[in-house]
Amino acid sequence: MLVLRLLNVVAPAYFLCISLVTFVLQIFLFIPSMFRDPSTTPLFSPALLHGALFLFLSANALGNYVLVIQSSPEDLGKDLNLGKGGEVADWLDGSRSPGSALPSTHFCRLCARVTQRHDHHCFFTGNCIGSRNMRNFIMFCLYTSLACLDSLVAGMAYISATLSMSFADPLAFLTLLPHSISQFFSGALLSSEMFVILMLYLWLGIGLACAGFCCHQMLLILRGQTRYQVRKGMVVRARPWRDNLQEVFGKKWLLGLLIPVLNVESDYRRQKEK
Repeated sequence: MLVLRLLNVVAPAYFLCISLVTFVLQIFLFIPSMFRDPSTTPLFSPALLHGALFLFLSANALGNYVLVIQSSPEDLGKDLNLGKGGEVADWLDGSRSPGSALPSTHFCRLCARVTQRHDHHCFFTGNCIGSRNMRNFIMFCLYTSLACLDSLVAGMAYISATLSMSFADPLAFLTLLPHSISQFFSGALLSSEMFVILMLYLWLGIGLACAGFCCHQMLLILRGQTRYQVRKGMVVRARPWRDNLQEVFGKKWLLGLLIPVLNVESDYRRQKEK
C-alpha cells in the first residue's frame, strides 16, 4: 500500500515534467528550426500553423487532465450506511454492495471513498475514474496520444536534419537508439541530441499506450461496462450502444471534442436532486 501511495504522488509529477519538457522542445527547438519558410506570409507560415496545432492538442490534453482531477467521483459512503466491523471489511475488498448503493459502487483504498460506476484508479491523475470524469479521462488520453504523435514527427524531422539521416527505411528508427548510444559515448553525438532521441522513444511509448487505452475504454463504453465490472465478472444490463455513449459523453459531445468542458452529471446526482 505504501508503494501505491508513493506511485500516486510520483506519477502525476512525472507526467507534468514530461509535458513541460515536450512544450519547451516544441516551442523553442523544433518549431523555430524545422518549420521555417521565408517564402510564405507570416500569417500562414508553417511554424505558426504547427505551433497553433501543438498548442491546441496540448491545451486539450492538460485541460482535460485538470478536469479529471477536479471532477472527482463523489463519496457515496457519506450517504450510505456501511456499518462497522465486518461490513467495513467487505467494502474494503470490494466484495459487498449494500442494497442502498447503486450498481458498480466500489471503495478505493487510495482515495478512501466509495464511488459510483467505478472504473479504475488512475495513478497519473492521482484520482479515481468514474461516472463524473470518464469523458474527460478519455479526452485526456486521446489528446495526449495526438500530442505525443505530433512531437514524435517533429522530433524525427529535427534529428533527420541535424544528423543528416533518413527514416525512409522502417528499420532506421529501431536501430537509432543503439547506434546513438555508441556515438554518444564515443563523443560523436551531443548530449542535447541524445536527449531528443530518448524523448522520441518516450513519446512513442506514451502515445501508443494512451491510444490503446483510449480504444479499450471506448469498447467498454459501447458495451456499457467498466473495467471494474469486467474484472469482477459482473453482468450488465444490455442497452443500445447509442445510449451507452450518451450516458458518458452527453448530448453536447461535439463540444467536448473541441474544448475541455466538464463531464455530464452522474445518474446518482440526478437521483438525489429528484
